[in-house]
Amino acid sequence: MKLRTQTVADLVARIQAADADEFASLERALACDTRLGIIRALERGRARLEREYAERQRLQGLYSYERGFSTGTIVGLDEVGRGPLAGPLCVGAVVLPDDIFIEGLDDSKQIPEQRRREIAQNIKSAALAWTVHFVEPSEIDAMGMGKALKHAFAHALSSVEASGASIDCVLIDGNPLHIDPRERNVVKGDSLCASIAAASIVAKVERDDFMVEQSAIYPQYGFDRNKGYATEEHQSAIREFGLSPIHRRSFCSAFLQETLF
Repeated sequence: MKLRTQTVADLVARIQAADADEFASLERALACDTRLGIIRALERGRARLEREYAERQRLQGLYSYERGFSTGTIVGLDEVGRGPLAGPLCVGAVVLPDDIFIEGLDDSKQIPEQRRREIAQNIKSAALAWTVHFVEPSEIDAMGMGKALKHAFAHALSSVEASGASIDCVLIDGNPLHIDPRERNVVKGDSLCASIAAASIVAKVERDDFMVEQSAIYPQYGFDRNKGYATEEHQSAIREFGLSPIHRRSFCSAFLQETLF
């Protein structure tokens, strides 16, 4: 259908759905069109394509950056839940394929909850291997956070390898843990490396889901909202109700009253 026979609404719809090549063709054909609806649709179309291009470049950068560490099989690991007063420490490990780019990969904290859940499902579907390991609050209390972190990272790595993945490089977000000779550490790795970002997303979703489940058991603490972190609401609930079985007692020294459970 020729452009001159199409309504403004039809043209706006085409502009909104156009890829870069089609948009360039439409932009040339409509360059002299003075209708405000067309002018604004072209402006929005240019802005949309610029955002999409920037996101593709960012995503490609995540994949190419980690390839600077190894051309072999890479596993990325990241932890979630180091600081909360309640709930487990959670470490995710993900091995991504080279031929599938997963849209939206980023530091899990930078992604809205619903979008994070969608990306996590895409990661699980595409990954060559993935796992999540929990360290329970009682274990954190017994070991201390330093040992708990090493335990969780080592266990997650072992689980990935037990699934059959032959790992050449272990990328870990943050400072050295010295759990494996293949270990390479990347400060802010969840915003720099695709596999670490994937691990952070999977771990975050799994831990958040667990805390929502615990909220049904211990509703007074608002775990569905605070995920165990020390919000004012959570601290007030501890003062009123004491500590639950999933609180980290070693993190709650300021709350000396005995648990009611």
